Order: sequence, then C-alpha cells, then structure tokens
Amino acid sequence: MKDQNWLKEHNARSMWHPMTAPSDSLMNPPTIITEGHGVKIIDVDGHEVVDAVGGLWNVNLGFSCQPVKDAIYAQLNRLPYYSTFRGTSNDAVIELSEMLRSFFAPDGLTRAFYTSGGSDSVETALRLSRQYHKIRGEASRTKFLSLKKGYHGTHFGGASVNGNANFRTQYEPLLPGCHHIPAPYTYRNPFNESDPEKLAQLCLQALEDEIAFQGANTIAAFIMEPILGAGGVIPPHKSFMPGVAEICRRNGILLIADEVITAFGRTGSWTGSRHWGVQPDFMCTAKAITNGYFPFGAVMIAEQVVEVFENDKTGAAAIGHGYTYSGHPVGAAAAVACLQETLRLEVNKNAAIRGAELHEGLLALQKKHALIGDVRGGHGLMCALELVADRETKKPIDKATIGKIQETAYRTGAMVRVSGPNIIMSPP
Repeated sequence: MKDQNWLKEHNARSMWHPMTAPSDSLMNPPTIITEGHGVKIIDVDGHEVVDAVGGLWNVNLGFSCQPVKDAIYAQLNRLPYYSTFRGTSNDAVIELSEMLRSFFAPDGLTRAFYTSGGSDSVETALRLSRQYHKIRGEASRTKFLSLKKGYHGTHFGGASVNGNANFRTQYEPLLPGCHHIPAPYTYRNPFNESDPEKLAQLCLQALEDEIAFQGANTIAAFIMEPILGAGGVIPPHKSFMPGVAEICRRNGILLIADEVITAFGRTGSWTGSRHWGVQPDFMCTAKAITNGYFPFGAVMIAEQVVEVFENDKTGAAAIGHGYTYSGHPVGAAAAVACLQETLRLEVNKNAAIRGAELHEGLLALQKKHALIGDVRGGHGLMCALELVADRETKKPIDKATIGKIQETAYRTGAMVRVSGPNIIMSPP
C-alpha cells in the first residue's frame, strides 16, 4: 500500500465520491480508512473508532468475520467467475438458493433472482412486477406507488420511486407514473399528527385515495421499506405495513418490500416484513447478505408470483433482464458463509437487545440536550437523532453545526453518519 503522505496528497484528486459534491471532497478530503477489526475501524493516522454506521448498514457481523473471508478466498481459487445467464450455473449459487428458500420460507418467498447490490435489486423488482401483470393480461398496470422519505437506490427506477428530492431533482425527468404518499413520520407530516396509530391510518387513507385517483388497474406495485432507513430511520406504527398489504391485495397491486437494509436481522427480526407480520410479493435484499465483503444482492419472489411466471406458455415470462454478476460464484460463496454465521450467532436477537440499549441511551441524551428534537429507534440496531435549532419551531439545525458534531464524535471515538439534520446509527 502507498504510504500515509502519498494517500493524503492524492485523496479525492482522481475520483468522485458518491453522495457529495466533488468540490466538497476537494476542500474537505474524506477520512481515509485503512483497517477494520471487530466493530472498529482505523484511519490512515492510526485513529481507532467504533463504527456506528456499520459500513453502510451492511457490516452486520463486523470486520473480522473469518468464515466469510475464507469462503471468498476458497471460491476465488476454485472458480472466480462464471455467468448464470441462460444455459450455465454454478454450484455455489445453487447451494445459496436452497439456503435462501429455507430462510425466507416464513415470508412466503421461494425463488431468488441475483443482482450486484441494492439498487439492482430494486430495479429488478420494479421490472418483474410490470412483467407479472403483462403475463396476466393486465398490461395497463405500469405505475408505481411509494412513500415520501423512502429510499430505493439510485438507478432511474429507484430514483423515480425515491421520496427524497436530493436523489431526484438533478436527474429529472425520471420514470413517469411514479406517485408518492406521505410517510408515517410522526415528527413531521402534512396532517400535523403525532400519534403513530392515528398517523398510520391517515397515511393509509391517503394511499386509498391515490389508488382511487390513479385507477387501481393502472398500478403495478407499491414499494416500501418496512422501516425507512436513509430517510431518517422512520419506524411506522405496527398497523401500517399490514394495512398497506391489505389495500394492495384488495386492489391487485403487488407489494415490494425494500429490505436492502432490514433483511438478515437488523430490526431484531429476521426480516422487516416478518417484523410487521407481512408477506410481500417481492423482497429486495443486498448489503448484509455478504456482510459487505462482496457486492451481491438477491430479489426474493413469492410463490404466487412464481406460479404466474413458471406456468406461462406464451413466452411472455421470458426474463429479458439480468446483470453480468448475477449469481457471481464468489458472492454466492460469501453469502452462504455469511448466512451460516448470521444464523449461528442469532444476530437478530443481539440486534434487538443492543438496539434497545442504544435507543434508551439516545432518549437519555435528548433530556440533556435541547438540540435533539426527535429520537427514533426501538426496532433493532436502527436509530436516529433529528437535530433542531429550536424545539418549538422544529427548525432544522444548520449544516456547519451538525458537521461539527460528527467530527467531534469521530475524534472522541465513534464514526456516525449525517443525513440532512439526522445523525443515523446502524452499528454492526
């Protein structure tokens, strides 16, 4: 590896970083992380901190999960790559598929379509949901519904169903036919309703109204995160996702659960959908499927959708979609080892216990500091602080102050993530 001085001199000079302005990276060079052990990371200066971001929601098992590293090494030596396009497969991905079928059986999901990551998984689910309706003779069902504040990746489809202007405005016009309803966000919502149960019902009414306005026979799918992540960790009332599922079923609309963050135990349940007692039609996964050690994802597909595709005799079910790295054997081997470790360690139970502790600690901080307007969490290791300049008006804190808080936290032992006025925590 290049030495410390060389790395600092060339930091951000020859690359653009995601989710920031290129000029900002040049003026404020990114922290250079060079090592990771357990739940801690070490920067180029040797400064060690707890990683309260968990990589990017994905390093559930920490940075020292040797079984996953060993599986990657062994697979690289045996078969580093081969395609799973029509006509070929590999042994690692077959083994993984059977494991995932068993793991997701309580969610009613029986097939996997492999991707390179979360954005790919969302794109796949959106496309397959449209195709599902075409196979069934309902070609008019092309629209998508989603939540404001929701995050669904950065492809054109995902950006179109995203509910945050930061990921949309500079790339418009986006995919037509994407419509949004208010999120069950008790701290800020158009209904000025702070009661979670009442707000959930108001949002469900807004969904019903939007379906009636658009026409149910024009809508392909509703996509949602069981707990909104990048939008600021927004857990809905327990009635919300079941209510969405019931409305979708009644109107012939598919339900896509975006579980790129919430699958594999982070909520304290094995999946976010299971957390709320819902069986979706598609589930988008990635991130923790390989503990972040290899770019990989899978869309899990419900049996009722499978039957429509597999029983088609017209040729309409031929899937004209896929990625060079779909079912990559190294990623599949990593996922097999990761899933085995995830189950062995019962990370869902640990996430529930540690998440409750973290949430209680943040609530205690709120009593001490007036700039903490809202604390969100209570469902596994997904927590957020929303910072305000004034609690009465809920005016968001300025960028400079929240940046100073992030920097101070880092210098005193913890890497946290800033998203708008939110400090987000999602540790391993």
